[in-house]
Amino acid sequence: MRMKLSIFHTVDRWFNKIAQRPSLVVTLSILWLMLIGWIGYGWNLGSVGLVDETEPLFAEASRQMFVTGDWITPFFNGVTRFDKPALIYWCQAIAYSIMGVNEWAVRLPSALAAIAVISLAFYTVQWHLAQGDVVAQVERPTRRYLTAAIAAAVMALNPEMIVWGRTGVSDMLLTGCIASALLCFFLGYANEQGEREHFSPLPPVPRPVSSSYSLLPNKWYLACYVLIAGAILTKGPVGIVLPGIVILAFLLYLGNLGEVLREMRPLLGLLIILALSVPWYALVIWRNGWNYINSFFGYHNLDRFTEVVNGHSAPWYFYFLVVLLGFAPYSVYLPAAFARLKFWQRSQWLVQERSQQLGLFACIWFLGVFGFFTIAVTKLPSYVLPLMPAAAILVALLWSDYFPGSSVSSSPSPHKLFWVSGWANVVFLSTLSVAIFQISQLLGSDQAAPNFRQTLQNSGLTELGGSIWFLGAMSVAFLLITRRWSGIIAANLLGFVAFLIVVLMPAMFLMDQERQMPLREIAAVVAQVKQPNEELVMVGFKKPTVVFYSHQQVNFIKLTSDAIVYLQNKINMPVKAPSLMVLAEHKNLVKMDLPPDNYENLASKGAYQLIRISFKKMKQQKQDISLIIHPRDTKLL
Repeated sequence: MRMKLSIFHTVDRWFNKIAQRPSLVVTLSILWLMLIGWIGYGWNLGSVGLVDETEPLFAEASRQMFVTGDWITPFFNGVTRFDKPALIYWCQAIAYSIMGVNEWAVRLPSALAAIAVISLAFYTVQWHLAQGDVVAQVERPTRRYLTAAIAAAVMALNPEMIVWGRTGVSDMLLTGCIASALLCFFLGYANEQGEREHFSPLPPVPRPVSSSYSLLPNKWYLACYVLIAGAILTKGPVGIVLPGIVILAFLLYLGNLGEVLREMRPLLGLLIILALSVPWYALVIWRNGWNYINSFFGYHNLDRFTEVVNGHSAPWYFYFLVVLLGFAPYSVYLPAAFARLKFWQRSQWLVQERSQQLGLFACIWFLGVFGFFTIAVTKLPSYVLPLMPAAAILVALLWSDYFPGSSVSSSPSPHKLFWVSGWANVVFLSTLSVAIFQISQLLGSDQAAPNFRQTLQNSGLTELGGSIWFLGAMSVAFLLITRRWSGIIAANLLGFVAFLIVVLMPAMFLMDQERQMPLREIAAVVAQVKQPNEELVMVGFKKPTVVFYSHQQVNFIKLTSDAIVYLQNKINMPVKAPSLMVLAEHKNLVKMDLPPDNYENLASKGAYQLIRISFKKMKQQKQDISLIIHPRDTKLL
């Protein structure tokens, strides 16, 4: 116990010395954010090829914008793509102009959005705790900076954030805009010097008349409005609906809706949001009319909320599992984090200073997003990505009680729910360890990568991954037994970083080699051998990566029977090219039963085969067959 207190005092003295040098504090904070940002989102970001099917759809639509100069209507494969608004395409196209058309440029907007919201969360948590120290008239830099660092690290280093922060789609950009908007709202709310007479037992301090009213809200509210406009340009109405639900619920719970709305200047804010987001919508509707309205607002927004779209249905408890696994391994501490807040004790929160309501705000943020998408009929794991920053803040605030300078940092008996969560952490990591040891048997078969399971097993990565989490479980158990509370979160973070570096990244390269590299090689062959006006037909599957890497349009035909009919029709009609190329899996080519003399094998990579079918040879064979059949028919007559 004495040794533990000695370590705490040493760390505390070290942070106190650093806190006396603001420039050093800023430098170390930036270095920390750069480190976790690089590990989570920079390292090998562009070293893995695009992953079918969604990522290359965005990448190619952005490439079309970059090539054609049409920054209004997104296109993919020669067809309008109305799934998402334009901001993600603009960001990727700008990245292309700076870095060239490559995987780095495709994913850079997502990575930057993740790093930006992580950095803003670091600042917000540190500021919140600094204001708490002012209220309590104490100085606790150790607790302040450790908690902010943990909040940033937990936010950066969890599966859900890393998956979407390293993928070139709109989900992380949406989360970056929404989460940053909510954090800016809280900072504006907490910084506002409004009268608080109904919250405080002390009489209000009168303010000078000149500062009692301003035409503009404070800078944080303005930033919130700009970011909401960005969210609307990223994914549509949900960009204002989600922040609106969270902010409205927060203010209604505290009973200060009218006061805060007067501070926010909502009419001006709405004008800012509309001025930034509506022009593009007006232009794209003007150019495409009801096709865009019905597709985007109808199918991709209203229908997704009210009915199952593309087969993406799930049970009511789906998002409990997504949060448990997507926010692993820290998700087991969320119940304790909620219980710590005692958010149901409204009277307790009414007397709190605004700056000390971050925990309540994060709680309502989490529950608002979780509840909204639980009600929605269409369900996808990425939909609850915007609640991950709130989850990280909640867990970090829980751990702030166990850092030096807090009241329970050296307590021999923590909160009971924390103790239960700690042992749940051990059980969860142990279960995860066993599952990874057996992952080769648990993985389903993938026709695009039939040898991946065997390759993964031969690599030894499953044994490494299982061992890492088993060691993590033992470490957490040891720390619980020895009552070293503050080390538990470090053990989880270090375990995740080790798993990411040693197991996940090499496994991504293996998957890329098995599943995506054959398609990139096929696309390179297509770009080299394609003849003028020659058509490329993909039979039996849809892999948009071929469109992106070959820079050629592809005709996707799902069924082999439809492909046979399509070829027969092509033979009977005048065509501009003497041949066409067919890309299919080997088994589908066998089903098409094409005579070997009628096609040329251009490439065979992995599970795929690229052939060129000659119309001239097929017509000649058809004529030969008719000549053989015709004499027989004459004799019969």
